[in-house]
Amino acid sequence: MVNLESINEIQFNNGLIPAIIQEQCSGEVLMLAYMNEESLKKTMETGTTWFFSRSRNKLWNKGETSGHFQYVKSISFDCDGDTILIKAKQVGVACHTGNKTCFYREIWKQKP
Repeated sequence: MVNLESINEIQFNNGLIPAIIQEQCSGEVLMLAYMNEESLKKTMETGTTWFFSRSRNKLWNKGETSGHFQYVKSISFDCDGDTILIKAKQVGVACHTGNKTCFYREIWKQKP
């Protein structure tokens, strides 16, 4: 179900909005990427994640070359309308380094 009224509430800053990708089952944060309006619409149309590459200045479909697709289960946005949260089923790994998540480098942890 697409709520077109809600889409109009999304705030694209310089044409982009950060998108947090979270594994639907485990709740683990997999990655953060940027979307523009076109990539958000393609994500909703195809059911797989599409992002805007700032370095290459073009759209890219996660898994297009690796086969590690993200199948979208839900898309929401925060109270300010300036961040998107996508819950997805990850096939394979999310990170280009071969790690399951892009957030594998821990720098601090509370001692028990």
